[in-house]
Amino acid sequence: MEVSMFLNTLTPKFYVALTGTSSLISGLILIFEWWYFRKYGTSFIEQVSVSHLRPLLGGVDSSSPSNSNTSNGEADSNRQSVSECKVWRNPLNLFRGAEYNRYTWVTGREPLTYYDMNLSAQDHQTFFTCDSDHLRPADAIMQKAWRERNPQARISAAHEALELEDCATAYILLAEEEATTIMEAERLFKQALKAGEGCYRRSQQLQHHGTQYEAQHRRDTNVLVYIKRRLAMCSRKLGRTREAVKMMRDLMKEFPLLSMFNIHENLLESLLELQNYADVQAVLAKYDDISLPKSATICYTAALLKARAVSDKFSPEAASRRGLSTAEMNAVEAIHRAVEFNPHVPKYLLEMKSLILPPEHILKRGDSEAIAYAFFHLQHWKRVEGALNLLHCTWEGTFRMIPYPLEKGHLFYPYPICTETADRELLPTVFHEVSVYPKKELPFFILFTAGLCSFTAMLALLTHQFPELMGVFAKAFLSTLFAPLNFIMEKVESILPSSLWHQLTRI
Repeated sequence: MEVSMFLNTLTPKFYVALTGTSSLISGLILIFEWWYFRKYGTSFIEQVSVSHLRPLLGGVDSSSPSNSNTSNGEADSNRQSVSECKVWRNPLNLFRGAEYNRYTWVTGREPLTYYDMNLSAQDHQTFFTCDSDHLRPADAIMQKAWRERNPQARISAAHEALELEDCATAYILLAEEEATTIMEAERLFKQALKAGEGCYRRSQQLQHHGTQYEAQHRRDTNVLVYIKRRLAMCSRKLGRTREAVKMMRDLMKEFPLLSMFNIHENLLESLLELQNYADVQAVLAKYDDISLPKSATICYTAALLKARAVSDKFSPEAASRRGLSTAEMNAVEAIHRAVEFNPHVPKYLLEMKSLILPPEHILKRGDSEAIAYAFFHLQHWKRVEGALNLLHCTWEGTFRMIPYPLEKGHLFYPYPICTETADRELLPTVFHEVSVYPKKELPFFILFTAGLCSFTAMLALLTHQFPELMGVFAKAFLSTLFAPLNFIMEKVESILPSSLWHQLTRI
């Protein structure tokens, strides 16, 4: 048989070359896998197999929810995946001039990435400009100013616009980027409010006179809402929290349809500062609804309120002896729900990982959202006695409850893979290590290739030291491996005519 003849002609040099080549290839795979994992946080082979090979083999796409009960589950899955990976404006974003720039002056580090600032520039152009800006010289200047990349050029353009007339958006830019203190920013926002209210009243009277006036009124509405919200945030930062709460409530009543600004998250943080937990619960009852988008602020604030009822008397030793009470079980379930939504938050709340300044945009369920939440809410968790202890004892149980978070969730859709890539764009990775979920210290394929590399290297060493003995073992192994093939070929040879068999073997 040709197979037997081939095996008998192999020399020990062949096995040395085979094991050496195998060691080299597996070593290169190991180096590439390790580099890819360090850069992107996942295994290249695993990603390719899940994204491309698994659908071809009839597997379930990890982005599709297994617990969907709709008739159009695939479409709902796609919509949910898109919404989960959507980048949102941070409701509690800091002031560039008074806060972000101060950090740069002290540390010499840039807290915002170019991608994050570019998203803000796009937001400004969307909310603060319209097609009719060319009719007013100041607005035309500001339309160009929002597109400027150089901060000094933007500030100069804002001053130029103010020389022509009182321009609300020019005051906004100066309050955000030129003001070096919150008090100075508040003064500029008050001037912006006066100019913005005048523009809003005028455009409100003309809004139904054509599409151009409707677009202008929409722009003036966005400007007015933005100014009032930032004034409320200034009051909160300056210690006038009750005044800030009133301003936020009035703003939500005046513009109830503008939920995209997530003003309720500012309100929740201010109410927690006042320790007005009854009002916090009332806000949650309205916004923690199954039909509304979730956020870390919603989920973790709900967990904090339930933990507050039991955390002061909670003891893990006592709970293990007697079991959890109903209230404790509710608190633990709320913590598990919050951790399932965003698993990065507990490490910041428990101070297992250092906080950085939050970005201007966040990715829900991502590390950027976790930083933004913990930056403002850590003090509220510390204020509730025992809340952090209860979180410390229970949060990791979420991972045992959901062993395959990328494929199947429990209360939410599977965890989106896209969060890691977006977080690396939103967060300054130069001095911050982006959190990855699920946390993979060493992926399976890296272990596999490392083991393969070690095994083949050992074979190469043994073959070099004992070529004759390893040759005998290799021939025996290959003979055993090819025995079924030899058996089949012998059966086929006995059945087919000899002339046909010779033709097939020559082919």
